[in-house]
Amino acid sequence: MQTTTRRKEMETLEVLHMNKGAGQTSYAMNSSVQNTIISCAEPARKKALVQILCSSNWPEKMGIADLGCSSGPNALRVISEILDGVYATTCLLNRPAPELVVYLNDLFTNDFNNIFGSLPSFYRKQKQEKGSGFGSYFVSAVPGSFYGRLFPSKSLHFAHSSSSLHWLSRVPSGLENGSGRALNKRKIYLSKSSPKCVLDAYSQQFKNDFSVFLASRSQEMVAGGRMVLSLMGRESMDPTTDHSCYQWELLARSLMSMVSEGLLEEEKVDSFDAPYYAPCLEEMKMEIQKEGSFIVNEHEAYEIDWDAGMELQSDSPTTGTPLTSGERVARSIRAVVESMLESHFGCHIMDELFRRYAQMVEDHLSKTRTKYINLVISLVKQG
Repeated sequence: MQTTTRRKEMETLEVLHMNKGAGQTSYAMNSSVQNTIISCAEPARKKALVQILCSSNWPEKMGIADLGCSSGPNALRVISEILDGVYATTCLLNRPAPELVVYLNDLFTNDFNNIFGSLPSFYRKQKQEKGSGFGSYFVSAVPGSFYGRLFPSKSLHFAHSSSSLHWLSRVPSGLENGSGRALNKRKIYLSKSSPKCVLDAYSQQFKNDFSVFLASRSQEMVAGGRMVLSLMGRESMDPTTDHSCYQWELLARSLMSMVSEGLLEEEKVDSFDAPYYAPCLEEMKMEIQKEGSFIVNEHEAYEIDWDAGMELQSDSPTTGTPLTSGERVARSIRAVVESMLESHFGCHIMDELFRRYAQMVEDHLSKTRTKYINLVISLVKQG
């Protein structure tokens, strides 16, 4: 069992990454939804930074981590806003800015080269806006899973994560019977037809992972440090609510439509399970209380359109042909999950799969406007 668990962890670490580069299906060109989600948490980030800087112990050096930074235009946005917040607060209080040590974290397969290439312009912009008197800040990359230690003990004052914690460390155990047959037939994630044991397996895997995440950050953060976590979730206790899983349901149907035409084997679909879980706030609070290192400062839930921020995107910069809502959603999902699907099903079906998916999403959104639920939760490290 331990060998199988370790193999699943390594598979997730090795294949889960956003589409690289700047092409039509890249994450860099299709991350508007994530940008909208980042905006939702901006007030919480600003408040947390002010609370850190207005505490009785003014930090001479401040450790900051962006966990799951990914790449593309969103990668440095949060760091830029954090620097803005520190600059504004230090100016208001007439205090010298602390030396900032900024860590950008994501899995080993992340497109860090994209981030490194954008750093020179980022540095120039910061200097133009804040001048040379702002103080020193140092940006570095820390590859690895945040489900484990990443940073030295008591080195972080502020940690942020957006659109990342709904990804599990691995596919849950217990999704097969004793004979090795898939229990979640014709599905790739939770659905209304999923057996209770499958629902329980996903819930337990999230609890295990989130507990490890909290324990790891607890060792790395100073007392009074803050975390702002933003992730896909749900408001209902029901894990099969459309808000939390229907995008996966339509992807499974797209795959099964290819099975029905002999383009794909059903066993291939049955053997794929997404390492993903959209929790409810109660599940998160329970693990936070159980782990015991953090207290919940505040929380909020936001509804996000499936194609939020992508309304003006066109099919081609030359023809300007508008994309349908289904095509926009398909591109945003493809940019995120294609690496996993391609590893399991092969690259040869990707164009056809997402063509079908775009049509199914378009049909669905023409009848009902299902939205994502984004949870934002602020935590304080206890002394």
